[in-house]
Amino acid sequence: MRKGLAWLLPAGLLFASLSASAQSVAVKTNLLYDGFASPSLGLEFALSRDWTFDISGNTNYWDVNKHEWHHWEVTPEFRYWFCEKFQGNFIGVNLMGGIYNFANIGGLKKFLNNDFTQLADCRVKGFGAGAGFVYGHSWVLGKHWNLEAEIGIGWIYTRYDKYDLKTGVKLRNDAVHNYVGPTKAAINLEYVF
Repeated sequence: MRKGLAWLLPAGLLFASLSASAQSVAVKTNLLYDGFASPSLGLEFALSRDWTFDISGNTNYWDVNKHEWHHWEVTPEFRYWFCEKFQGNFIGVNLMGGIYNFANIGGLKKFLNNDFTQLADCRVKGFGAGAGFVYGHSWVLGKHWNLEAEIGIGWIYTRYDKYDLKTGVKLRNDAVHNYVGPTKAAINLEYVF
């Protein structure tokens, strides 16, 4: 599973080296995801004065108090900037995809039409893919540093298998869930080249 994001950094650096010029590439991390132990990395490339392409990913392979929340996700995104790239307001469209393996997630309730109480005594393994719309704003902090806030809404299709946590017996095979609602929240700290 960890190999899923392994291509992101080398491919981005190669692309950046081919097209790098003033204010044309940004490297970023989502402080919200990082704060919840899901390290993130993103690269954003200028396509024109008003358009950029962002590709971000995050992962988590930690266990906390026997709770497992393992996943990786990649989100490519096209952004239109109302002022100028890397500053001010923007809107965008994105795709998202990844895999997950959750187990023993107790204490959560129903949220946004999702019943998380079902995850208390089981393991859920599957994949998700979707699309959405985003709105954000980027504040220039200095010559190379920006702080960016972003929120997204969209749809995610997931297919998963569900297992009993104690016995390992499969309880559901190829179950499907469609989610519509918030799909992205970010406070990005970015370095702009």
